[in-house]
Amino acid sequence: MTEPLFLGRLSDPRPGQEVVLDQAEGHHAADVRRVRVGEVVIVSDGAGRAVKGPVVGVEKGAVKLRVEEVVETPEPPVRYVAVQALPKGDRAELAVAAMTEAGAAEIVPWQAERSVVRWAPDRVQRGLARWRAWAREAAKQSRRLRVPLVGEPLATAEVARRLAAADCAIVFHESAATPLAAIPLPASGELVFVIGPEGGLTDAELEAFTAAGGQVALLTDGVLRTSTAGVFALGQLQALGTAAHG
Repeated sequence: MTEPLFLGRLSDPRPGQEVVLDQAEGHHAADVRRVRVGEVVIVSDGAGRAVKGPVVGVEKGAVKLRVEEVVETPEPPVRYVAVQALPKGDRAELAVAAMTEAGAAEIVPWQAERSVVRWAPDRVQRGLARWRAWAREAAKQSRRLRVPLVGEPLATAEVARRLAAADCAIVFHESAATPLAAIPLPASGELVFVIGPEGGLTDAELEAFTAAGGQVALLTDGVLRTSTAGVFALGQLQALGTAAHG
């Protein structure tokens, strides 16, 4: 059975030390998950470091474990950043969770012109809290020690600036003449890719992104939903990058 993973604070952990998991994660571990003394668990800081060891104490809202192993996950050479147009309904959760499980380093909400969902100014923080919670839960479920950053939502002009600053910028579009496999991918640095809304990119958005250096690429011979296109793109990018650079 795979050990459960929780997210918590870690400060220079060493074997033999004890780590206390409290607050929301402590409540989940002790009162919801009901871990028991002797059960082996993993606690990660969400930034690539984790400790593993047996639970030595359980009380209401808190769990204490003894560190037997410290695990470090190095940051990958390529930092994949997904600019995700706001999907509707539970498709947003699917998109965020799937890209987290696949290893996205950052997921950026984008208010595209044709996005059905609109985040009013007074609902932005609520929407961000949900996306961040989905990313955290997906990281725990997939045993990833790095939780992707979910940044503030961007407008089209802000996305264009992000593309211009990237080491590689790709805009997926069903009318592209260039397949993704034909685009040179970097061996390191930041790769930003754009996933449009269900209604597709407008001409103005496409023009802004290409002017900023975005390379327009064809992902598949079909049209994917915005909720699944991101994870499909990420998988293709990782596979092609590995094939190109080992």
